[in-house]
Amino acid sequence: MLSLLSRRNRIFAGPGTSKRRWLPGVDRVLWGIPLAMIAVAGILIASTQREADYADWYQHWVTAAVGLGIALLLGRVPLERLRQLQWPIYGATVASLIAVRVVGVSALGAQSWINIGGFHVQPSEFAKVAAILLLAGVLSKFPIERPVDLIRPTAMIAVPWLLVFVQPDLGTSLVFAAVLLVMAFWSGMPAAWVLLLLSPLISAIVAGVWAWGLLGWIPLMGWLAYKSLPWKRLAPAVVIAIEGAFAIGTPWLWSNVLQPHQRARLTMFLDPSQDPLGGGYHLLQSTVGIGSGQWFGLGLMHGSLTKLRFIPEQHTDFIFSALGEETGFLGSALVVIGFAVLMWRLLQIADRATSDFEALVVVGIGAMLMFQVVVNINMTIGLGPITGIPLPFLSYGRSAMLVNFIALGLVSSVARRGRKSSTRR
Repeated sequence: MLSLLSRRNRIFAGPGTSKRRWLPGVDRVLWGIPLAMIAVAGILIASTQREADYADWYQHWVTAAVGLGIALLLGRVPLERLRQLQWPIYGATVASLIAVRVVGVSALGAQSWINIGGFHVQPSEFAKVAAILLLAGVLSKFPIERPVDLIRPTAMIAVPWLLVFVQPDLGTSLVFAAVLLVMAFWSGMPAAWVLLLLSPLISAIVAGVWAWGLLGWIPLMGWLAYKSLPWKRLAPAVVIAIEGAFAIGTPWLWSNVLQPHQRARLTMFLDPSQDPLGGGYHLLQSTVGIGSGQWFGLGLMHGSLTKLRFIPEQHTDFIFSALGEETGFLGSALVVIGFAVLMWRLLQIADRATSDFEALVVVGIGAMLMFQVVVNINMTIGLGPITGIPLPFLSYGRSAMLVNFIALGLVSSVARRGRKSSTRR
């Protein structure tokens, strides 16, 4: 059993096939791009702390060094060994998330951390990797061939998702949903089903923005259900009923359930000037900082808004604004291109994986990283609501950094085995 998608024609040919390699055994793209970003991020974080009474920017590099060591060790371990431990890992993850509710530390409106030996550890970050391992094990045995096949992976991901959601940590909980959808699609779920799963959310948005659009959208989803789902008579009726319920219920929930500050947080990115000193302050300052960088930036350690700390939490969730101000459009574009190339490399590695389980792990890691990249960057430039999602490898955060390197270590393990098997052919 090679691949759920039959790996036809090896369409992801790329680095790793050449006989001559810089540092044999080292994947230049997989390791080079994250390490380059971390090197620049350390300087950006230092820049955000120039006028602060503390200076812990160097810990970004220290944590990365520790993470690199862990990743290199994981890269030597066949992933099938971890597959045997996926349930204990999952159990430990759920237990840690429950412990957060009992003895967790609160900060910035969320109870998401546990104090261990003087360090604040965020179990929800590690839960993402544990969920990927579990989903990969389940989907490799039970690929999505029928709609009912979605029940098993959804039920398994529901427990950590709910425990993270009630912290409350909406941003991280969304990562779980994105990972589930992408991994289910890779395991064989039709693209039409992905759209149908997302369609209630779209109906809710359309109902609030342009209600007349539902006259075209809901029938379209009913037709898609008829064409793609097995129950030709029942499926369209069920889908149309669900779409209608979301279209009718969302405006009521918006007006009667959500508090004014909750509604403002979801819509403030559309017009942050309506509350320039409150909910819109972060976004306004972020966009001004990015725009002031223009084409080539003001230079590392020379950003004026960054120096004067106009943007709260800039070293974590809003590090992209410091990047934009100090390196300009050129530096920002290079980072975006770097993430795109990294994602392409992950797809290549997944395509060459020796088992469905390994391929699904790599795809899940790619979904986890790229979802965070898209949401974080859109947040800082005003194209999405503000959520607590960090930018991988650039945002300051010990737990997030360690998890990113653990993910790279798992991918490296798959890449090594895939490379060895390809040389035997």
